[in-house]
Amino acid sequence: MKHKTTVLTQAKFLRKNMTPQETKLWNLLRNRNLLNLKFRRQVPIGTYVADFVCEAKNLVIEIDGGQHNTNEIADYDKKRTDFLQQKGYKVIRFWNNEIDENIDGVIDVIVKNIG
Repeated sequence: MKHKTTVLTQAKFLRKNMTPQETKLWNLLRNRNLLNLKFRRQVPIGTYVADFVCEAKNLVIEIDGGQHNTNEIADYDKKRTDFLQQKGYKVIRFWNNEIDENIDGVIDVIVKNIG
């Protein structure tokens, strides 16, 4: 189990070192750009760091790269999703290529899950 300081340190590092896909989505979510909802990025929840969170809608958005396509990481992601769901969050995931190739479709899915 990670110590809280470690999770906070990790979140700060991830905020400063966002992937191009995270940056692309963040630019559409930040400053209440989407439905006037506040989103936060790289948010510590328990021992995990969620990519994006809209607390008003209990929504977590995760962006996954190709490394998430292994059994080991998939198992970790499932445990992480289960934990977040137990905390009351709805979790939606997108692959990097979805952000790159179909950002409008990604936004549509987010809006439908906010519903």
